[in-house]
Amino acid sequence: MGEAAEEHKACSIERALEIIGDRWTVLVLRDAFRGLHRFDDFRRDLDIARPVLADRLRRLVEAGVLERRQYCERPPRFEYHLTPMGVDLSPALVALMRWGDHWLSGGDGPPTVLVHGPCGHELDQTYVCWACEQTFAPTAIRSRPGPGSEATTGGRRRARSARAARHPAS
Repeated sequence: MGEAAEEHKACSIERALEIIGDRWTVLVLRDAFRGLHRFDDFRRDLDIARPVLADRLRRLVEAGVLERRQYCERPPRFEYHLTPMGVDLSPALVALMRWGDHWLSGGDGPPTVLVHGPCGHELDQTYVCWACEQTFAPTAIRSRPGPGSEATTGGRRRARSARAARHPAS
C-alpha cells in the first residue's frame, strides 16, 4: 500500500465509511435504532431487495455493528441487534437526520422529531467541553494529532520501511 493510501487509512472518517458509507446501510441502522430486528421487517420497511439487505446485514455483523441472535430453530431464523459499537453510531445518525431536517425538509418541517423517552421533550444535539463546562458551535472545534495519527506512528513506520529498502532480506 502506498504512503497516500496508508495516510488515508489513518482517517477515522474513512474507516467508518468503509463500514457504514452507503445509503442502504445507514437506513438499516436507522431501522435498527427504531426497534426493527427481523429480516422481513427491515425488507418491508425499506422496500429493499433481499440480496442487498442480506449483504448489508452480513457486513454489519462482520464489522461488529450488529449481532445475530437466533429466535427460531426450525427453520433457523435470526434477529439483528445493535452491539455497543452500533449504539455508538447514534450521535452520527442523529446529526445526519438533523442536517437533513434543517437543509432538506422544506417548509413543512422535519418528518420525525426525536424526544427524550421519559419526559417527552425534544432532544437537542450539542457540543460540550466538560473541562470548562461550556457548549459551543462546530466552528470552535479544532483538531490535533492523536495517538494513532501519522504524526505519532507514521515516522516510525517510514523509518522501518526505509531501513528495509536499504537492507533487503536475502
